[in-house]
Amino acid sequence: MPNRRTECGLQAGPVITFRRPVIGTLGAALLAGSFLLAPELQANHQGHNPHAETTEPAVSGEGREIPGAPFQVFLSPGTAAGGGGIEASDLDAAARTVIDAFTIMLQHRADYPRFDESLTKQALKQVVIEPVVVNDEGKRFAFLVARTKEPGRVTLLISASSLREQGQLNQPDKLLPALAREFQWVVSKADTAPKAKAVTVERTLQNAPILTEEEIARVPAEERARLLQQLFETYLRTVDDQKSLEGQPWYEVGSRAPISPTQADSATKLYDIRIREALQKIVREPTYLEQTPKAVRSLLNGKIWNVAYVKIDQRDWATRTRVQPEEKAVVVGKREQRIQPAAILVNVHRSAAPDDPFYRETQGMPMGALSPDQLARVIALEIQHNIQEKSLSGHTAQDALTAPR
Repeated sequence: MPNRRTECGLQAGPVITFRRPVIGTLGAALLAGSFLLAPELQANHQGHNPHAETTEPAVSGEGREIPGAPFQVFLSPGTAAGGGGIEASDLDAAARTVIDAFTIMLQHRADYPRFDESLTKQALKQVVIEPVVVNDEGKRFAFLVARTKEPGRVTLLISASSLREQGQLNQPDKLLPALAREFQWVVSKADTAPKAKAVTVERTLQNAPILTEEEIARVPAEERARLLQQLFETYLRTVDDQKSLEGQPWYEVGSRAPISPTQADSATKLYDIRIREALQKIVREPTYLEQTPKAVRSLLNGKIWNVAYVKIDQRDWATRTRVQPEEKAVVVGKREQRIQPAAILVNVHRSAAPDDPFYRETQGMPMGALSPDQLARVIALEIQHNIQEKSLSGHTAQDALTAPR
């Protein structure tokens, strides 16, 4: 295998390592109060960084053709040290499986819009099958996307060991859904358009009325609602700091038809009101304290920094939780409680995926068409399922750096 060392930290050998850069500007933006730039999209994307200037790995040998595709599949020879004992036969089977999956996608391009978009933009330069793909912390990935030296083009790395572990070898139909989802990352990372700049938002951290979990358990419903209102005034933001909704259409509750705005800030004002109404329901109604207690506690004890509608075209997710790593924690309230701020984002024009915990709640509607009652349940479930895990890991996911636009 040729030497893969590049200026971005790709290491020699078939185990691929991505070094995540220090994101100083993001930390500065957080302390300034602009956290909305700062979610795990999927668990297998921890460590992805769309702004890292990585280059494609070197490959040896001839690529394998995919009928009708402008890119080829390359096979990484050999077995990586500590790479899970991948045999040459498994690598070959992985390549055949990937080629068969791509062949199906090419035959049904209209069913895979992100894949179709990547073909139109010629975003994918090549696919490389590796025994194992890991990041600099040793975490394995099923897929990773690396920028190339050619602007607007990327390389897709696929782990043969992951395909084997997931029972996808020689099963292209099983690989197909995950492979298709990966193309939102292909399109996103190939995108070289300028990103929106952060907007400074002032917060009164010292005066934020942060409660302990023990205190929250004793507070009556109306008092919890009053404390949330104080958080709106001092700490918790319910609008998109990037102004991604400015001039954008909005949805009537229960309607799939977007409505053109009468004013540039029509969507911003509408969704700010709807988000706040939903949050009031979460902290006031006893059902949420019983069924999604983490949502109530996280809102009132300062874990949540932003809850907002956004418009992020580059991402297919409906909602995301974004949590700052521990080193970017802030001190809040009179007790000087140290927290890792989190943002809960709702992608206004997307619909829930079948594996989202709130899928049934949305009834197939765009997220922007949800009623405050539906929205409250969606936000509560998102917090309940994701806030603790991400706080403990200090995780900032790849799309944490994707500016809404």
